[in-house]
Amino acid sequence: MLEVVQVPVLSDNYVYLVHDAASGETAVVDPAVPEPVLEAAGARGWRITQILNTHWHPDHVGANAAIKAATGCTITGPAGEEAKIPGIDRAVVEGDAVCIGAAVGKVIDVPGHTAGHNAYHFAADGLLFCGDTLFAMGCGRLFEGTPEQMFGSLGKLMALPDATQVYCAHEYTASNGRFALTVEPDNHALRERMDAVIAARGAGRPTVPSTIALERATNPFTRAATVDEFAARRAGKDSFRG
Repeated sequence: MLEVVQVPVLSDNYVYLVHDAASGETAVVDPAVPEPVLEAAGARGWRITQILNTHWHPDHVGANAAIKAATGCTITGPAGEEAKIPGIDRAVVEGDAVCIGAAVGKVIDVPGHTAGHNAYHFAADGLLFCGDTLFAMGCGRLFEGTPEQMFGSLGKLMALPDATQVYCAHEYTASNGRFALTVEPDNHALRERMDAVIAARGAGRPTVPSTIALERATNPFTRAATVDEFAARRAGKDSFRG
């Protein structure tokens, strides 16, 4: 089984260490800054062997060069974004595999936030690393993609098993939930979730990971029935000040 360690960095980013004890391999997902990541791995005696980037934004690839220099790791990222990803060794597309020891992850193309964004799904371990495509009760802004692309990308992720653990890259849940309540004020599951989110954040605890089942029940973007409905909700969130 893979072990996941969440490393909070910057103001609201999460970097993930994904460790396979049998092989001793450790992957880093979307490292923004190097020091906390290297310290977290070092404290556990873990050897970083690779970096998995979901997309090119600096708060996801900013530590690539430093971690590669310190560890000699390889770097994998989405095809089409190679020119913007420091130190990339391998560009992947949907259907490609990434391995951490004997654990095999499938690459899923999920454009919308960026043109080449991908996600990594380790089915046997029930883990999804989705960057800035799917958030807890939210989704990424459409910086490079279209509503049609993001709607399709979320549909792919919602087809994964209910129990899949969703590791997104930001702690945006409270704001996302406040917006979600404006869309579905009578959603009982959503109200219960927001109570839990408020309690967790008040105690300084993360609200990530989520699950696919929870996002199906409470995320207004995954619950949109059509592209037009999704686009209207995304536009509403863009201007939301809650």
